[in-house]
Amino acid sequence: QVRLVESGGGSVQAGGSLRLSCAASGNPASSYCMGWFRQAPGKEREGVATIYSGSGTTFYADPVKGRFTISLDNAKNTLYLQMNALNPEDAAMYYCAASIFTERLCGRMRDHIFGYWGQGTQVTVSS
Repeated sequence: QVRLVESGGGSVQAGGSLRLSCAASGNPASSYCMGWFRQAPGKEREGVATIYSGSGTTFYADPVKGRFTISLDNAKNTLYLQMNALNPEDAAMYYCAASIFTERLCGRMRDHIFGYWGQGTQVTVSS
């Protein structure tokens, strides 16, 4: 069983930065996919970024490319999301997710195939 606990959310002004963390326990295997998803009120959950542990390959949704950076500290079993140049459209509940599948599927950021989820951390961006 994998447990994911997010932290680091908060309220910032547009243009500001936040770093989200996701502490994982009970990692399922040596190669797995972890990622960040977000859901704003009235909108569907969408993929933000994913990383495949085996290769370190990262994937980003177009709206966050160049602004967000996903990283994985295997020694600490912790996933990070550095978010820079935040804008009000980035405001949402951010969720950490993990599962075992191929790197190809990891890049597709399909939320319904992730088996493990955290409870979420709220990000608010004021203009």
